[in-house]
Amino acid sequence: MGKVRIAVVGLGGMGSHHAMYIRKGEVPDAVLSAVCDVRAERLEWAKNNLGEEVRRFDSWEKLIESGAADGVLIAAHHYLHPPIAIRAFEKGLHVLTEKPAGVYTKHVREMNEAAARSGRVFGIMFNLRTYPVYRKLKDLISSGELGPVIRTNWIITSWFRSQSYYDSGGWRATWAGEGGGVLLNQCPHNLDIWQWVCGLPKRVRAFCSFGKYHNIEVEDDVTAYVEYENGATGVFIASTAESPGTDRFEISGDRGKVVVEDGQITFWRTRQPVSQFCREYKGGFGEPESWKCEVPVKGQPGGHKGITSDWVQSILKGTPLIAPGAEGIRSLELSNAMYLSAWTDSWVNIPVDEALFLDHLQKRMAESRFKKTSQDRTMNVEGSFGRTGP
Repeated sequence: MGKVRIAVVGLGGMGSHHAMYIRKGEVPDAVLSAVCDVRAERLEWAKNNLGEEVRRFDSWEKLIESGAADGVLIAAHHYLHPPIAIRAFEKGLHVLTEKPAGVYTKHVREMNEAAARSGRVFGIMFNLRTYPVYRKLKDLISSGELGPVIRTNWIITSWFRSQSYYDSGGWRATWAGEGGGVLLNQCPHNLDIWQWVCGLPKRVRAFCSFGKYHNIEVEDDVTAYVEYENGATGVFIASTAESPGTDRFEISGDRGKVVVEDGQITFWRTRQPVSQFCREYKGGFGEPESWKCEVPVKGQPGGHKGITSDWVQSILKGTPLIAPGAEGIRSLELSNAMYLSAWTDSWVNIPVDEALFLDHLQKRMAESRFKKTSQDRTMNVEGSFGRTGP
């Protein structure tokens, strides 16, 4: 194979962004061969901005059947990610999907099974995995330097969104159109890093506020508590209504504490294990001696281009993926569990009861009476990337 021919499905904010950097030649060994969107105005945009040689399709089914691409980059609405991917795999195409992997785990599990049967390269756009700060954090925890994890906490309230953001599309912030709010749109990035570094918990208790700060029907504020198999606990707090927000990821272990904030890693390393000090210290008040260390973080994040380039090289050379598509179900396990816990006002075990979750989701889709008066419009999303992605 020469250059990998990539087709972008969906020309909204993210799809247009992906199409432009591929068209500009910013992904080695790849070429933009086709795009797809159901809206005539977006296809006209493609004609004017991507060139006549990039083929245009008004349905993803036509694109997949056309033979115009070796792989598809899916940037369509969330519910469409699995069906598009499954059909692409059946036609022998490679797939790179935007986050989230889907809306509910049953659908995503079926997508993963189709990917495994196909033997094609399957990636997901978890661009935070390319950030040196998170790669260093994962290495630090995996190495055992922190000892067994005791507690994890992530406060991620820097995803502020105005009402105009939600009003920009009739599908946004609806159960039927988007399938969720901050957990499913913004936080798949953070939920993925959380589980990538710390693993999946065994159960979740969550409290979601639906339309608390915005005129929407889905959640814009979440507080979740989790428990892990080893007895460790964790808290995840997210919101799109706080400004200035906080992005602080803290992990406590038997050998100290690690904090990721403002793009830096700070490690308070104890001289001896906390558990040992607790058992042996005879002085009453006291705690282990610790040293504050600024962990060096080098390099620049690859971002979206990095994930796309990594996928292309895996197609051509068989190299391992930074973000395998099959792992997308893990962050969805967390968000599905949080929703189900809030809906049932109870603890939810992981893996989630797929049938029960889908039953609750479908009821909300059917009962939705939310109406919007605004027109769909495509926003420039590049200003939303920041240090944590769009």
